[in-house]
Amino acid sequence: MSDEPAAADELVDALVQTSFLVMGVLTKVAAEHDLSLTQLRVLGVLRDRRPRMAQLAAHLGLDKSSVSGLIERAERRGLVERAPSPGDARATEVVITEAGLALATRGAEQVRVALEPHLGRLSASARRRLPADLAGLLVAEGSLGALVASDWGV
Repeated sequence: MSDEPAAADELVDALVQTSFLVMGVLTKVAAEHDLSLTQLRVLGVLRDRRPRMAQLAAHLGLDKSSVSGLIERAERRGLVERAPSPGDARATEVVITEAGLALATRGAEQVRVALEPHLGRLSASARRRLPADLAGLLVAEGSLGALVASDWGV
């Protein structure tokens, strides 16, 4: 009998447990800023891009009406704004404001600090390999995985 199924089960369990840890940290950081996890993700996405509403919806894996509500609430808080698309006068892009970028930057730092004790348990070589290994896993998943990875710079 091969050890491959047992090893695969261990890997899946480790990934699930790691995702619980990361989701817990993200949820806590979001709550500290009176944001939902999805609102925190929106700020992460907008740090380095100006997507159209449909692109943002696809990126988040949500329908357009859900994203519209998210953006309206973020606009009321001064975290994002809608702007005409330079390439298409009919299209509107979602843009992070200075306040939104400052919040996203603080949140990313809080996430890093919260995860550092866990990452510190890894060897230096494992820490160097892990970003590429995880990015490869997400890219292999397909476009949604690659987009999710890019939310926080993976």
